[in-house]
Amino acid sequence: MANSFKRKLSANIGTSYTDVGSYVVPASNVATIIGLSLANTANTGITVDVTVNATTQFFVVKSAPIPVGGSLVAVGGDQKIVLEAGDSILLKSDTATSLDAVLSILETTL
Repeated sequence: MANSFKRKLSANIGTSYTDVGSYVVPASNVATIIGLSLANTANTGITVDVTVNATTQFFVVKSAPIPVGGSLVAVGGDQKIVLEAGDSILLKSDTATSLDAVLSILETTL
């Protein structure tokens, strides 16, 4: 089994669910999300949703507030999320083009 670290970035996320950096776990792989940092780039407070997109969507964070100039670490520290082949992390803000995201991944080839 080979391991590789990956970083995926997305800027200006808005009101539609968006895969962070268009990342979907490749076939014959699993991924451990070791970090997900979100930044509010709007001139007003926003709320964000973070979901795991597997067979269906499962909320990690729902309607979490991020103040002006603020950030939210949705995954990090002791918390990790394991994704299987075909899974992704989806983000959505309540405000257009208001959210930047940095996703850190440890991907393992089976």
